[in-house]
Amino acid sequence: MENKGILIVVSGFSGSGKGTIMKRLLEKYDNYALSISATTRSPRPGEEDGREYFFRTVEEFEKMIAKDELIEYAKYVDNYYGTPRAYVEEQLQSGKDVILEIEIQGALKVKEKFPETLLLFVTPPSAKELKNRLVGRGTESMDVIEFRMNRAKEEAEGMDCYDYLIVNDELEVCVEEVHRIIQGEHRRSFRNAAFIEYMKEELKGE
Repeated sequence: MENKGILIVVSGFSGSGKGTIMKRLLEKYDNYALSISATTRSPRPGEEDGREYFFRTVEEFEKMIAKDELIEYAKYVDNYYGTPRAYVEEQLQSGKDVILEIEIQGALKVKEKFPETLLLFVTPPSAKELKNRLVGRGTESMDVIEFRMNRAKEEAEGMDCYDYLIVNDELEVCVEEVHRIIQGEHRRSFRNAAFIEYMKEELKGE
């Protein structure tokens, strides 16, 4: 059987709990790797190069773009963010399932470049619950919360581009569901072309 990892892109509304799900998944199972993004923003206190992000200068980042060394990238508020190809491919070759946590536009760009990518979208059970979670964080002003709710309306337009919808109601249940979906993906016939050929050849000899 081929033991190459699967590339998984996780998106979701701000406040859907996608970060918490990913963190828990990595704690519970050792076959996952979280992709590390490259960015041109300055490190915040306590952040380390190669752990939270790969910190690069604008010049270095633009060289990476020119050399096609990024799976996807975008510019937010004067800073570049992107997914380095080499790191992801290294992890996949070693058999790890690599999770990218990015927004919809980036997710669709990844799927275009790597059609075998598995796309998961995380959502709370209702819009009301989404708002409750954003308010419950207690970290953002009502203006920011309104902005995030409006952004969610736009993001909802892309939900049907995803392979699976993950409704995050209870964290542990949700983590198990994500794990089961990914494990099931490993059995998809198109991911096992070499094994199928091997079985066909073996059967001819019987």
